[in-house]
Amino acid sequence: MSEISILNEIDQHKEEYIEFLKKIIQADSINPPGNEKNVALIIEEYLKGEGIKTEVFPFGENRANLIALLNNNFDSKCLVFNGHMDVVPPGDEKEWKYPPLSAFIKRNKFMFGRGTIDMKTSLSAMVIALSILKKFNIKTTRNIVLNAVADEETGGELGAKWCLENYLQPKNLNCNFLIIGEPTTLNPLPKAIILGEKGHIQLKIVTYGISCHSSIPFVGKNAISMMSEIVLHLDELDGFLPKVEPSMSKERIKELMSVVFPTKENFDKVYNEVPIIQNFVKSLIQCTKSINMISGGIKENVIPDRCEAIMDIRTLPGQKTEMLVEALKKLIEKIGYEVRNTPHGNPEDVFVYLELIRDAEASYWKNWEKSKKLKYLYSLIERIYEKRPFYSQLPAGSDARYYRESGYCNKTLLFGAGNASKAHTIDESIELEDFIKVIKVYALFSFDYLKKP
Repeated sequence: MSEISILNEIDQHKEEYIEFLKKIIQADSINPPGNEKNVALIIEEYLKGEGIKTEVFPFGENRANLIALLNNNFDSKCLVFNGHMDVVPPGDEKEWKYPPLSAFIKRNKFMFGRGTIDMKTSLSAMVIALSILKKFNIKTTRNIVLNAVADEETGGELGAKWCLENYLQPKNLNCNFLIIGEPTTLNPLPKAIILGEKGHIQLKIVTYGISCHSSIPFVGKNAISMMSEIVLHLDELDGFLPKVEPSMSKERIKELMSVVFPTKENFDKVYNEVPIIQNFVKSLIQCTKSINMISGGIKENVIPDRCEAIMDIRTLPGQKTEMLVEALKKLIEKIGYEVRNTPHGNPEDVFVYLELIRDAEASYWKNWEKSKKLKYLYSLIERIYEKRPFYSQLPAGSDARYYRESGYCNKTLLFGAGNASKAHTIDESIELEDFIKVIKVYALFSFDYLKKP
């Protein structure tokens, strides 16, 4: 068996693979509510048809996780592929050119549908790569594990976290490299290999004022006005935080990006002319925060005594949740409002209540530059895509944090098909050639991994 035989196998079965992807896109796994079992059963049928041991772990209402193994080797090292089966809601379906679950193919070049980018294409490629390796019956002491998970779009606790705690760790599967198939094309740049991600904290901020008739507003205390004060002072939050350096400096991030250009001068010119690249870099070197939802008031002539907002914070590696909560408390107290640990009070009490909704700390693969496997993956991507990729980090979050934070596999990265900036959008679509290429990358990388002692 050789790389050539794997590539020939893929080229000869392109249409079959596209049909499989079509089935996966057409399977409803919109989360909420989930329904990931619809996808899991399609994968199970496909892999069992190839003689691959596959287990489906159902939970809730038509939900499931799935784990498949290339062989029965549990005593040596393994490579784990992770892909999530759930997708976000499509929004107003009337705005789509083609129905979001149609998997419509246009000009034999693009497939449209919810999840084509995030991330059913990469998941399908992982399934197919595993089936190719099984077909060639490679003699090895190592193993390949496919972990198709639920719940990623709503936090991952019922998906990646559950599989880690209830299967991967208890089975003592010794993972020393893990690939998550999130989309990593960052237009206008080519493919990226993502080595870390920012943390994600969501806080509910509730201001409590005093209601009264709006004709005499100074008798009461307007809770919406209280919230407005907090929002206007949010940029001061950094002053209450301990100083934390980003895991990569601005200059280092730019240096890693610049390798995809003929010269550094070319990169500098593009960087200075393309705001999206500047903003991407900016997002990686600082803690960002925004108020994204707000509600308050019961009637147009009543001074509101309650206002609620949801604050989204993306943290750097090293910034702990308690740091952010404490900093926000100090900022609100500086503005002049008491912060309480309970939402309960008397009608005449004026105060602010904070509630932690989501808590996911940043994670990063330290010492990645020393990895020979990573260097091989880089060269493989360059060869298959005929463009140099670049190393970077993600300003958003993913399931990678569960594997790194638990100590299960610090060598966890993101690489997959699709333009990340188009994920979750109307008319989400994937270029079919990208799908075929990512199958080749996953299959050839796995083949090289299995050859090692």
